[in-house]
Amino acid sequence: MFIRAYLRASTKEQDAKRAKSELIAFANDHHHKIAAFYTENESGTTLERPQLMQLIEDAHDGDVILVEQIDRLARLTPSDWNILKQKLSAKHLSVVSKELPTSYMALQQKKNSEFMDSVLRAINDMMLDMLAAIARKDYEDRRHRQMQGIARAKAEGKYKGRRKDTGKRTIIASLLTAGHSYSEIQSMTRCSRQLIADVAKQ
Repeated sequence: MFIRAYLRASTKEQDAKRAKSELIAFANDHHHKIAAFYTENESGTTLERPQLMQLIEDAHDGDVILVEQIDRLARLTPSDWNILKQKLSAKHLSVVSKELPTSYMALQQKKNSEFMDSVLRAINDMMLDMLAAIARKDYEDRRHRQMQGIARAKAEGKYKGRRKDTGKRTIIASLLTAGHSYSEIQSMTRCSRQLIADVAKQ
Protein backbone atom coordinates (compact mmCIF):
# COMPACT_ATOMS: atom_id res chain seq x y z
CA MET A 1 0.00 0.00 0.00
CA PHE A 2 1.33 3.42 -1.02
CA ILE A 3 -0.02 6.66 0.43
CA ARG A 4 -0.24 9.46 -2.12
CA ALA A 5 -1.08 12.92 -0.76
CA TYR A 6 -3.12 15.34 -2.83
CA LEU A 7 -2.76 19.08 -2.11
CA ARG A 8 -4.93 21.62 -3.90
CA ALA A 9 -5.68 25.32 -3.71
CA SER A 10 -8.10 27.19 -5.95
CA THR A 11 -6.01 30.17 -7.01
CA LYS A 12 -2.37 30.94 -7.77
CA GLU A 13 -2.33 33.33 -4.80
CA GLN A 14 -3.13 30.51 -2.35
CA ASP A 15 -0.47 28.13 -1.05
CA ALA A 16 -1.42 24.62 -2.12
CA LYS A 17 1.46 23.20 -0.04
CA ARG A 18 0.13 24.77 3.17
CA ALA A 19 -1.17 21.47 4.58
CA LYS A 20 1.87 19.36 3.60
CA SER A 21 3.45 19.28 7.07
CA GLU A 22 0.07 18.47 8.67
CA LEU A 23 -0.45 15.49 6.36
CA ILE A 24 3.08 14.22 7.03
CA ALA A 25 2.43 14.42 10.78
CA PHE A 26 -0.95 12.71 10.35
CA ALA A 27 0.63 9.82 8.41
CA ASN A 28 3.37 9.47 11.03
CA ASP A 29 0.77 9.31 13.80
CA HIS A 30 -0.71 6.29 11.98
CA HIS A 31 2.72 4.69 11.49
CA HIS A 32 2.89 5.40 7.76
CA LYS A 33 4.92 7.54 5.42
CA ILE A 34 3.70 9.42 2.36
CA ALA A 35 5.21 8.01 -0.82
CA ALA A 36 4.37 10.90 -3.15
CA PHE A 37 2.82 14.37 -3.19
CA TYR A 38 0.68 15.80 -5.98
CA THR A 39 0.18 19.55 -5.76
CA GLU A 40 -1.76 21.95 -7.94
CA ASN A 41 -3.65 25.24 -8.02
CA GLU A 42 -6.90 24.37 -9.74
CA SER A 43 -10.59 24.76 -8.98
CA GLY A 44 -12.17 21.86 -7.12
CA THR A 45 -15.29 22.30 -9.26
CA THR A 46 -13.71 20.70 -12.31
CA LEU A 47 -12.36 17.25 -13.13
CA GLU A 48 -9.77 18.83 -15.42
CA ARG A 49 -7.01 18.72 -12.83
CA PRO A 50 -3.72 17.40 -14.25
CA GLN A 51 -2.12 16.43 -10.95
CA LEU A 52 -5.19 14.61 -9.65
CA MET A 53 -5.44 12.65 -12.89
CA GLN A 54 -1.69 11.93 -12.73
CA LEU A 55 -2.11 10.63 -9.18
CA ILE A 56 -4.84 8.23 -10.28
CA GLU A 57 -2.76 7.10 -13.25
CA ASP A 58 0.33 6.51 -11.07
CA ALA A 59 -1.56 4.74 -8.29
CA HIS A 60 -1.37 1.00 -7.84
CA ASP A 61 -4.30 -1.20 -6.90
CA GLY A 62 -5.24 -0.56 -3.26
CA ASP A 63 -3.25 2.67 -2.75
CA VAL A 64 -4.50 5.44 -0.45
CA ILE A 65 -5.20 9.05 -1.44
CA LEU A 66 -4.62 11.31 1.56
CA VAL A 67 -6.24 14.76 1.67
CA GLU A 68 -6.63 17.42 4.32
CA GLN A 69 -10.36 17.80 3.66
CA ILE A 70 -12.76 16.29 1.16
CA ASP A 71 -13.30 19.69 -0.47
CA ARG A 72 -9.62 19.58 -1.52
CA LEU A 73 -10.60 16.59 -3.61
CA ALA A 74 -14.02 17.63 -4.82
CA ARG A 75 -16.46 20.50 -5.09
CA LEU A 76 -17.94 18.67 -8.05
CA THR A 77 -21.43 18.35 -9.43
CA PRO A 78 -23.07 15.00 -8.56
CA SER A 79 -22.41 13.62 -12.05
CA ASP A 80 -18.71 14.60 -11.99
CA TRP A 81 -18.34 13.26 -8.45
CA ASN A 82 -19.70 9.91 -9.67
CA ILE A 83 -17.19 9.92 -12.53
CA LEU A 84 -14.34 10.56 -10.09
CA LYS A 85 -15.57 7.80 -7.78
CA GLN A 86 -15.63 5.38 -10.72
CA LYS A 87 -12.02 6.26 -11.53
CA LEU A 88 -11.02 5.62 -7.92
CA SER A 89 -13.04 2.43 -7.71
CA ALA A 90 -11.46 1.03 -10.88
CA LYS A 91 -8.13 0.89 -9.02
CA HIS A 92 -9.63 0.15 -5.59
CA LEU A 93 -8.21 3.41 -4.25
CA SER A 94 -9.22 4.53 -0.78
CA VAL A 95 -9.67 8.18 0.20
CA VAL A 96 -8.44 9.14 3.66
CA SER A 97 -9.21 12.58 5.04
CA LYS A 98 -8.14 14.12 8.33
CA GLU A 99 -11.71 15.34 8.84
CA LEU A 100 -13.24 11.87 8.35
CA PRO A 101 -12.33 9.33 11.09
CA THR A 102 -14.27 6.54 9.36
CA SER A 103 -11.72 6.75 6.53
CA TYR A 104 -8.81 5.92 8.82
CA MET A 105 -9.55 2.20 8.52
CA ALA A 106 -7.70 2.24 5.19
CA LEU A 107 -4.50 2.91 7.18
CA GLN A 108 -4.92 0.00 9.58
CA GLN A 109 -2.22 -2.62 9.41
CA LYS A 110 -4.44 -5.19 11.09
CA LYS A 111 -7.54 -6.04 9.07
CA ASN A 112 -11.01 -6.39 10.56
CA SER A 113 -13.30 -9.29 9.79
CA GLU A 114 -14.73 -9.28 6.28
CA PHE A 115 -18.18 -8.36 7.62
CA MET A 116 -16.91 -5.46 9.76
CA ASP A 117 -14.71 -4.23 6.92
CA SER A 118 -17.74 -4.16 4.59
CA VAL A 119 -19.81 -2.27 7.18
CA LEU A 120 -17.09 0.33 7.77
CA ARG A 121 -16.52 0.77 4.04
CA ALA A 122 -20.25 1.32 3.46
CA ILE A 123 -20.36 3.91 6.25
CA ASN A 124 -17.27 5.64 4.91
CA ASP A 125 -18.64 5.75 1.34
CA MET A 126 -21.83 7.34 2.65
CA MET A 127 -19.84 9.93 4.63
CA LEU A 128 -17.68 10.72 1.58
CA ASP A 129 -20.79 11.32 -0.52
CA MET A 130 -22.26 13.55 2.17
CA LEU A 131 -19.08 15.65 2.58
CA ALA A 132 -18.72 15.97 -1.20
CA ALA A 133 -22.32 17.20 -1.41
CA ILE A 134 -21.69 19.69 1.42
CA ALA A 135 -18.54 20.96 -0.33
CA ARG A 136 -20.48 21.51 -3.53
CA LYS A 137 -23.33 23.28 -1.72
CA ASP A 138 -20.85 25.52 0.10
CA TYR A 139 -19.35 26.50 -3.27
CA GLU A 140 -22.76 27.19 -4.81
CA ASP A 141 -23.87 29.23 -1.77
CA ARG A 142 -20.75 31.39 -1.91
CA ARG A 143 -21.20 31.93 -5.66
CA HIS A 144 -24.84 32.90 -5.06
CA ARG A 145 -23.86 35.40 -2.36
CA GLN A 146 -21.18 36.79 -4.65
CA MET A 147 -23.67 37.32 -7.47
CA GLN A 148 -26.10 38.96 -5.05
CA GLY A 149 -23.34 41.34 -3.92
CA ILE A 150 -22.45 42.22 -7.52
CA ALA A 151 -26.11 42.82 -8.40
CA ARG A 152 -26.50 45.08 -5.37
CA ALA A 153 -23.32 47.00 -6.22
CA LYS A 154 -24.47 47.45 -9.82
CA ALA A 155 -27.85 48.74 -8.65
CA GLU A 156 -26.06 51.26 -6.44
CA GLY A 157 -23.63 52.22 -9.21
CA LYS A 158 -20.62 50.99 -7.23
CA TYR A 159 -19.62 47.93 -9.26
CA LYS A 160 -16.52 48.44 -11.41
CA GLY A 161 -15.79 44.83 -12.30
CA ARG A 162 -12.56 42.92 -11.79
CA ARG A 163 -9.47 45.08 -12.13
CA LYS A 164 -7.18 44.19 -15.01
CA ASP A 165 -3.72 42.94 -14.11
CA THR A 166 -1.84 45.52 -16.17
CA GLY A 167 1.54 44.11 -15.18
CA LYS A 168 0.77 40.64 -16.47
CA ARG A 169 -0.89 42.02 -19.58
CA THR A 170 2.25 44.05 -20.37
CA ILE A 171 4.40 40.91 -20.01
CA ILE A 172 2.05 38.95 -22.28
CA ALA A 173 2.13 41.72 -24.88
CA SER A 174 5.94 41.68 -24.84
CA LEU A 175 6.04 37.90 -25.26
CA LEU A 176 3.57 38.09 -28.16
CA THR A 177 5.69 40.77 -29.82
CA ALA A 178 8.75 38.54 -29.36
CA GLY A 179 6.97 35.81 -31.31
CA HIS A 180 6.21 33.33 -28.51
CA SER A 181 3.30 30.94 -29.00
CA TYR A 182 0.18 30.94 -26.83
CA SER A 183 1.30 27.66 -25.21
CA GLU A 184 4.73 29.07 -24.38
CA ILE A 185 3.18 32.20 -22.88
CA GLN A 186 0.75 30.11 -20.83
CA SER A 187 3.64 28.08 -19.46
CA MET A 188 5.70 31.16 -18.60
CA THR A 189 2.96 33.35 -17.11
CA ARG A 190 0.45 30.71 -15.91
CA CYS A 191 -2.44 32.63 -17.47
CA SER A 192 -5.43 31.56 -19.56
CA ARG A 193 -5.49 31.43 -23.36
CA GLN A 194 -8.49 33.76 -23.19
CA LEU A 195 -6.35 36.44 -21.51
CA ILE A 196 -3.61 36.03 -24.15
CA ALA A 197 -6.21 36.33 -26.92
CA ASP A 198 -7.65 39.45 -25.26
CA VAL A 199 -4.20 41.07 -25.08
CA ALA A 200 -3.47 40.07 -28.69
CA LYS A 201 -6.76 41.65 -29.82
CA GLN A 202 -5.92 44.90 -28.09
